[in-house]
Amino acid sequence: MSKILVLYHSNSGNTAKMATEVAAGAQEVLDAEVRLLSIDQATTADLDWCEGIAVGSPTNYGTVSWQMKQWWDNQPLENWGQRDGRIGCAFSSAASWGGGQELTCMTLNAILMNYGYLVFGVTDLTGPQHTLHYGAIQAGSPRQEKEIAGCRRLGRRLAEWVAVYFHGRQEQHPLRQDYARFEHLK
Repeated sequence: MSKILVLYHSNSGNTAKMATEVAAGAQEVLDAEVRLLSIDQATTADLDWCEGIAVGSPTNYGTVSWQMKQWWDNQPLENWGQRDGRIGCAFSSAASWGGGQELTCMTLNAILMNYGYLVFGVTDLTGPQHTLHYGAIQAGSPRQEKEIAGCRRLGRRLAEWVAVYFHGRQEQHPLRQDYARFEHLK
């Protein structure tokens, strides 16, 4: 069983909606157990439990919310280095395009890297001119199909990588999947 944690902070509900879609994408992979938790619900035990984590934050002034940063800052020091080799990714929403969502994802990825997580991006296009290289990004709530598909692809990719690297399930490797990856480049 692949253990996936979707951990998020949300001010307006937009990042929470993204988190729900990321979790739905992770559940598309056979034998994935998914926990969807806000930072108000999650504990250090949830980090101990998971093999893969998707972390989401609203973009506040071009970076991660102070609440999400504080959640990580408050992790016990003895947990440092205990997550080495686990897999992580990021997602973020802002009020408008160009609000710093990719910077927020990069900051979240840096936080994960400092804890020893292996982070990844996604090269797939989930719609015309819509990809998630640094993580899933959004202006407001995901409404269009390509936006929802982007969130779901991030969650699915996380669950695929956990299945491959933690459980040796090579059939789950992203390059062995039959979903469209680049059809919108045509």
